[in-house]
Amino acid sequence: MEGGERLLPKGFPKLKNDTFLRAARGEETEHTPVWCMRQAGRYLPEFRETRAAQDFFATCRSPKLCCELTLQPLRRFPLDAAIIFSDILVVPQALGMEVVMVPGKGPTFTEPLKEVEDLLKLRQKVDVTAELGYVFQAITLTRHSLEGRVPLIGFSGAPWTLMSYMIEGGGSSTMAKAKSWLYRHPEASHQLLRLLADVITDYLVGQVAAGAQALQLFESHAGHLGPEQFQDFALPYIRDIAQAVKSKLKEEALPLVPMIIFAKDAHYALRDLARAGYEVVGLDWTIRPQEARAQTGKDVTLQGNLDPCALYAPKEKIGELVKKMLEAFGTQRYIANLGHGLYPDMNPEHVGAFVEAVHAHSRHINKHS
Repeated sequence: MEGGERLLPKGFPKLKNDTFLRAARGEETEHTPVWCMRQAGRYLPEFRETRAAQDFFATCRSPKLCCELTLQPLRRFPLDAAIIFSDILVVPQALGMEVVMVPGKGPTFTEPLKEVEDLLKLRQKVDVTAELGYVFQAITLTRHSLEGRVPLIGFSGAPWTLMSYMIEGGGSSTMAKAKSWLYRHPEASHQLLRLLADVITDYLVGQVAAGAQALQLFESHAGHLGPEQFQDFALPYIRDIAQAVKSKLKEEALPLVPMIIFAKDAHYALRDLARAGYEVVGLDWTIRPQEARAQTGKDVTLQGNLDPCALYAPKEKIGELVKKMLEAFGTQRYIANLGHGLYPDMNPEHVGAFVEAVHAHSRHINKHS
């Protein structure tokens, strides 16, 4: 890779643990698979050590470092999937926007979109290989380095979530600037969302070509929209991306990998999300498992939804909460995860307790059912 020969996306090692992929497709599994959003993160001392000397986005652009960070949690825990270390804001960067990581503040756009005319500053045609090839290289290197241990998940932010960052210029508790565009400039909003959807589609297809074995679309800011705005400005693009990705994968004779949609706080849209073309629907921690099953039906796999803060509990309590969650969801057509990402101050041992509890209790339930 860097300073050496670049690996090609072929001749990958044979997959030894396909439990996650089988669950995603609705096939029977011996145990419930488990992975965690942000499992490659600051809660691991080795992550902090690897990241210490490097700017965040410089790290994202280093295939070698992304591979190392992706593998770190796999060395500690018997997880059933890896997710490539990257960031959703690499897509706005590919469109020509500058994003920097400000200590204590988080990702910050130096020039956010303020007026409709600012859309003209964005690249209207993006060559994803030229702009985001470093992510593809990281995926290929990581897929080889995993040696078939578990599948590798690729991902992207969804159009509305990326649009909100691009207008707000960073995080926001209200998303008022971005939402004002939806009311004041609906046509320009759709123009931007369409541009993002097209780039995301090519980006996700490129990730599969590079070796990703599943894809997750993060609509992290869904909760800022009401049902009507979600129907108008989020759901159509979520649907389009699933359809376009699958169509392009077929055209390019690439594997039809399972796709996951995670729209945080979008309870009002679960029925629609279950019919949006994704094999898996991710859930946050604010909905009851039985209610989620009732709304999504039997044709999709569910993923989630333990409250991340449950990992602050004693290990025995974590085990009890996992058992309760598995009994509520059932062990089949289900992928255990948190309802959001791991927090930086979490104890790695408690993450391990979560993973081990999922395996132990799901095997026990399967054996006695």
